[in-house]
Amino acid sequence: MKMTMHIDENDLAEVMKVTGAKSKTKAVAAALKEVARKARLKAILHEGLGLSSAELKVLFDPASVAMMALAEDPGKYGTPTSTSHDHKRTR
Repeated sequence: MKMTMHIDENDLAEVMKVTGAKSKTKAVAAALKEVARKARLKAILHEGLGLSSAELKVLFDPASVAMMALAEDPGKYGTPTSTSHDHKRTR
């Protein structure tokens, strides 16, 4: 849909920078999608995911998150993945 709008140039420039959008149209589309995504997330969180407040506290407890981070293998992050052509054929 084509339309004329008045958009703050600084806001648009910031959205383009943050999103990496190469055009104003793509920046506006990204911003609209982000607002809609946040609204959906807020609605989901408002419903509580069907969990009690105690269950939510356990899921989002900062200490639990820290323990999960410590348990992860940091070596796998940033490691390039191999493709089929990277391996020598064996018979």
